[in-house]
Parts: sequence; C-alpha cells; structure tokens
Amino acid sequence: MLFFNKGIKSSKLKKKQSLKTAVMTAFAASALVFSSMSASAAGTFKLTTVYHVYHDQQYIGTVSDKVVVEKIVEEKAAEFKEATKDLNVEFGSDIEYIKEQVFHSTANDTKTVQDLESVIQLQAEASSIIIEGKPVVFLENKDRAEEVMNKLKLTYVTQAQLDELETRKTAQSAQLPPLKENETRILDVRASKNVSFDLEKVSPDKIMSVEEAVTFLQKGTLEEKKYVVQQGDVLGTIANNHGLKLNEFLALNPGLKEDTVVKVGQEVNVTALKPYLEIIVDKEENKKEPIAFANETVDDANMPKGETKIQQEGKNGERSVNYRVSTLNGTTISSEITSEVVLTQPVNHIVVKGTKVIPSRGTGNLAWPTVGGYISSKQGYRWGKNHKGIDIARPSDRTIKAADNGKVVSAGYDGGYGNKVVIDHQNGLRTVYAHLSSISVSVGQTVSQGSAIGIMGTTGDSTGIHLHFEVYKNGALQNPLNYVHQ
Repeated sequence: MLFFNKGIKSSKLKKKQSLKTAVMTAFAASALVFSSMSASAAGTFKLTTVYHVYHDQQYIGTVSDKVVVEKIVEEKAAEFKEATKDLNVEFGSDIEYIKEQVFHSTANDTKTVQDLESVIQLQAEASSIIIEGKPVVFLENKDRAEEVMNKLKLTYVTQAQLDELETRKTAQSAQLPPLKENETRILDVRASKNVSFDLEKVSPDKIMSVEEAVTFLQKGTLEEKKYVVQQGDVLGTIANNHGLKLNEFLALNPGLKEDTVVKVGQEVNVTALKPYLEIIVDKEENKKEPIAFANETVDDANMPKGETKIQQEGKNGERSVNYRVSTLNGTTISSEITSEVVLTQPVNHIVVKGTKVIPSRGTGNLAWPTVGGYISSKQGYRWGKNHKGIDIARPSDRTIKAADNGKVVSAGYDGGYGNKVVIDHQNGLRTVYAHLSSISVSVGQTVSQGSAIGIMGTTGDSTGIHLHFEVYKNGALQNPLNYVHQ
C-alpha cells in the first residue's frame, strides 16, 4: 500500500501560518494595484492561476497545475514500490501548494519538477531491532526481525535445542529429569543486551535483509576492511598501524600465528570487529571423566639400589560429572560442578624400588665426573669425524671421579684416548674417562660413586688439559648430557 501527501496537511497549521501571511501580503499588494485601475482597463486583462510549490516549507518553484507535481510523486512511489515489492512505502515529507491568480504566468513546470525530484523523499514502514533503547537495524517486518534474533541464537545452539527449551518454558515445569550420560541440556539462550522491536518509518535503503542484519549485529560492519601486505611488513606493525593488538589481529585472521611470515601482496583482515550483540547460552552438561591413578613407590631393602619393578599396574577410575556452564558467543565464561558420582575407583600404580647398596653395582644416576669445570665440546660431528663424548675443561680440582658404583674393566694407555679408564656399572651402563695424566685404579677394582680414579691431563690426541667422557648403554653410545648434569 502506497501513501503520499497531495496537499496541505492540517497537522502543519503552525508551519502554514507564516506561509499564509507571506501569501496574503502578496495578494494585498496585487489587490491595491488592481483597484487603482479603471474598470474598463481591468476588463482588458485575463487572470491566470498558478501554484507555488513548497517542500517542507522550502520554496521549490511554481507550476501551472497541481497535477504536474502529483504525477511525479505518484510515479516515484510506483517506481519504488515495484523495486521494493512487499514494503509499505509512503511519501516522507510535506508538499504544500499556494494558489495565486496572476496577470502573467510565472510557472516553470519543467524546472520545478526537476528541483522537486532532487529533494523528494520516500519512506517505508519497517520493524527495528532496538538494543539498549537505540534502533540498530531495520527489517521488512517483525517476522524478519525475529528471524534475525533466531539466526543469531542458531549460531551456538540447534533448532531442536531451541524447540525443546520453548516446550519446557511453556510447560512451566520446575523439576527437570536427571541428565543422561553425555547429555547437554540448554537452560537459556539470550542476548547479552536488552533487545526490543518497534515499527518505524525509514528510508528504504536502510532496510537490511535477514543475512545482512545478522552479519551487522555480529561484527558491527557489513564489510571487513582488507590490507595488502607491503615490503617490510610484519604482523606486529600491521596490527599496530590499524589500532589493533596482536592477539586481536590474529583473531581476525585464523590462519596466522605469531611467528607467521606474511608475503608481499597477501591480503589480511584489519577490521576491528565490535559486535552489537553477543549470545549467552546457559546449559548443563553430563560428562564421563577419568580419575587419574596415583603413583606409589615402595622401598625394598633386599633389592639392589637402582633396580625397580612394577608391583601393580595403575588404572584410571571413572566419574560421572554434571556441570553448569555459561558461554558468550561460544566461549566458556563460567563452569561449575553441580554433582559428581564416582563410577569406578582408580587403582594405584605401585613401583618397588631397591635400596640395597652393592659397591660394584651402579645406582643408575650418574654424577658429574669432575670437580666443577665447563663443557668445552659437546658430542657430535667435529673436525671431520664423530666426537663420541663431551669434553670437560678448567675444573677447580683436576681429580677425576667415578660417575657411579662399578668395576674397572680397563685402565691404561689407549692410542688417541691417551690414559683411559672404563668402568662397568653392572646395570647396562659403562663410562669412559680419557686423556688422564695419571690413573689411580686398576682392572677388576670395585669403585664407588665419587671416588677418585685419576687426574685430568692431556695425553693422547688432545689439544689441552681436559676430560673426554663417554657413556654407553647395553653397548650403544649415548649422549652423556642425558645422564649427567653439572
């Protein structure tokens, strides 16, 4: 249905008084001139009727007939009606006519119509979504506005969950049945701010589709601004130059991480999203969760130190837990346990640890083999060949110590190693000590952890005074730094 104003509206009485005053003054002046003429002279003149056109009290022009204006108004309304289909469109401003009889017509229909077209306004009746008292978006009707709110909710819950919630509210049942295993029950879905609807008359170009309104309320904009990466750009500077914190910038670009290197010409989002509405979901959830088993250690004085055995394998228990959870746009903002039932108790993992010290058997924990010092060379490829151990130099005391209890299986000079000692710790581990200036143990001797076995030197292939230290496990070379720490 189309509405438009063809004449002077009675509601504009005050506005018209000033217009009438001006026109009456003009008429009075014309009457004075006319009365001064003789009757015979007056009879020689023919009076013409014109209409002065005013739009919202502003003079637009003069036409020869009101039909000229009414036609253009109707054409405009029909044209827009065709484009907007179901919208109720009306003329959104006042057109007023002042009739006058003149001796010579001053009407200019063409120019008046052109000037009127430039200021004419059409309005459509729309349903507004009002947030905290302020209209934010306009929809074709209330059904569309309610559809927008429903789609916002469906971003975070299903239609079935909404239907179930509505059914419970209608039934007004205070008692809810117990949750089933792994069940989620929606308790409430609501907007984060006060929302209401109203009817308003607005310019039709302000009316959005349902999809546009949903996007606008979620993001605060219909179009996200893009930035094309330039030479020398890094993520931090791009974010800073667009008034964003780095975490905000990364949230706008899910494919990027803090250490991502962007390429020249790459497009990134730089629009700081400021949603008008967020959706809060209150729900209760049932989850089955494991109860972690505890580790227990039992000492056994009859078992050699360094040995362990599992007395009982650990096994997780299980519990059924009910949570009360609130989310804001899908992000959990609160979670509390409302009830809990233990389904199965956990079984402790029990390990028996030997405490009996056997002088010739190692504990498994290797001690630092020198008195202080620093690592001058690590294990790895060096000087065209593999360096099998670590080099320790500049100790505060040159005494070399056994890394653990064990038996000496080698003690003497060995080519590039120089003076070398090898200790078998009787637990799968062997340690090698090379480049000693002197050796103070012999083959077959039992040594205890920390006891002196020689003095640091530079025998064999050595560029300076240091200890070359190697570790083997079951015959396989190991990285000593996985066993010893300074």
